[in-house]
Amino acid sequence: MSEPVWLVWAREIQAIAQTGLTYVQDPFDKERYEMLRNLAAQMMAEGSNVNVQKIENLFSQQSGYTTPKLEVRVGVFDAQNRLLMVREVLDSNRWTVPGGWTDVNLTASECAAKEVWEETGYTVQITKLAMALDRARQGHMPPEPFSITKLFFLGEITGGEATTSIETSEVGFFAQENIPQDISTGRITPHEIARLFAHHAHPELPTDFD
Repeated sequence: MSEPVWLVWAREIQAIAQTGLTYVQDPFDKERYEMLRNLAAQMMAEGSNVNVQKIENLFSQQSGYTTPKLEVRVGVFDAQNRLLMVREVLDSNRWTVPGGWTDVNLTASECAAKEVWEETGYTVQITKLAMALDRARQGHMPPEPFSITKLFFLGEITGGEATTSIETSEVGFFAQENIPQDISTGRITPHEIARLFAHHAHPELPTDFD
């Protein structure tokens, strides 16, 4: 499922405006970049029915050269080849695999292991980068105002026990044929789940990308 073209355009305009505001010195050019940023906010508000002021506030908090945000997700399997999943509190308790935004001063794999520990109570060793994907091209819903790169790792349990957190209301393992129907599609898609199972079954597979 492709994203609506208005979102692609608005995101691009916002990126141009943010990068321009980072390096601009001429006050007249600065005003033009601010106009572009406001235009992008208006486009997103019109297309999403979100208050334009909320979007403008979100954009105004961004600074520096525009780059995609980085998210990590982890496929962890038990001895019965079942996938570890959690109910995400912030998404009406829908199911996903552990993960979240990367943190400063940590590598991507360290962030991945940290997310598993915080959301499930299990410690893991990260063993493989299975997928490096652009979120906008994978059919995730709802769409996001910013570009996001999603890194999917595989991890092996080294300790701990199932424990919920302020982010998760339930922790469980699921065989591929028993994956819950209520998936948090903003975080993971059925196709991405299938690819995690494929990479677990065939560790020699190369990393999926794009």
